[in-house]
Amino acid sequence: MLTIEARALGRKKPLVPEWSVPVPPAAAGGDGALTLRELIAGIVRQEVQAFRGRQEARRFLRVLSPEEIEEGAARGKVDMGGHDLQPEVDEEAAVAAALQAFQDGLYLVILDGEEQKELERPVRLRAESRLTFLRLTLLAGG
Repeated sequence: MLTIEARALGRKKPLVPEWSVPVPPAAAGGDGALTLRELIAGIVRQEVQAFRGRQEARRFLRVLSPEEIEEGAARGKVDMGGHDLQPEVDEEAAVAAALQAFQDGLYLVILDGEEQKELERPVRLRAESRLTFLRLTLLAGG
């Protein structure tokens, strides 16, 4: 499994909890190489699918346990589902946006402690690889 984390420069806490995805089939067989472009695109596609699953789950009305109500109240929102969520995510547009953001320097990609700078350069994945997306902070008034 490939462990992924998203962080922002200057923040101690990650943007979201880290998660794991299976090593892409192109990297799992043979020499374990695929391009950074293919890696980013694959991760974005998996996350779009996961988002769609979460969106579908939120359409159903659920009965909450007292613990879930208490946790929701502590977060400031008790949500029992039953939402009719209309926004549909265009997978290819999401991939294009992620690749454009990388090219524009809005985030860095660090694989196993080494910054990846070129989209067409092959990257090598191992079962215990760690990938970090590091969002950069833009300075105002520059």
